[in-house]
Amino acid sequence: MYSVGQYVVCGNKGVCTIEDITTLDISGVDKAKLYYILKPQYISASTVYVPVENAASLREVLTREEAERLIEKIPDILPLKITNEKTVEQEYRSCMRSNDSTEWIRVIKTIHGRRQKRQQAGRKETAVDGRYIKMAEDSLYGELAVALGIERSRVCAYVGDKLQDAASV
Repeated sequence: MYSVGQYVVCGNKGVCTIEDITTLDISGVDKAKLYYILKPQYISASTVYVPVENAASLREVLTREEAERLIEKIPDILPLKITNEKTVEQEYRSCMRSNDSTEWIRVIKTIHGRRQKRQQAGRKETAVDGRYIKMAEDSLYGELAVALGIERSRVCAYVGDKLQDAASV
């Protein structure tokens, strides 16, 4: 069980703080059922209610050490293999729902590669790619910001610096 004040990752809501663990006084809701009351870090004016019994949809935020190891692994993480353009959104959705930061990196790497190919061919990014890269970057950068104790706006530069330092060694 998680505790009040703890950071957790909650699906497409990203990093959240557990504000309370309580029952809900809402009609039609089981008054005996406990809920985590979550406040997303990067979505203002939003509250998420997750039944304690469904806590499998939550996970702890990476530790600083785990975040640093993940950043070191980025060059070795392979993009998705998109074999059918008709299933691309389904593959992205599956990765995002996994609630796994490595899968988010795969989505980002895939879309960056697709962007380059489309630009070289004189074509624009697809709407699906635009939507999912934003989701993946928001999720990944939000979690890394909390894990590393830095502003989310600095995460991209931080990761780039770390990868550059590793490549020059």
